[in-house]
Amino acid sequence: MIVRIVKMQFKPEEIQNFVEHFEGIKEKVRFQPGCHKVKLLQDYNNVGVFFTYSHWESEEDLNNYRNTDFFKEVWKDTKKMFDAKPEAWSVHEVIDM
Repeated sequence: MIVRIVKMQFKPEEIQNFVEHFEGIKEKVRFQPGCHKVKLLQDYNNVGVFFTYSHWESEEDLNNYRNTDFFKEVWKDTKKMFDAKPEAWSVHEVIDM
């Protein structure tokens, strides 16, 4: 299992647009082959900062998704709303309680 965390910071005027955009695509992301879970998290103190948190069966499944036309289109649309360069990590759980 691989967990993908992506940090994104949005322009203040784009925050609501992004939330609505994510609402419209969340199920299509969630039901990609190998995806087990998708969450959207918002920073408590900085409302322009969001994190996507997704669980994938394997790195291959994640990479297959990242190579889809769907992902490329979503990412192209999302990048237009950024206020800072995104950051991403692929991690695995060591301890889960």
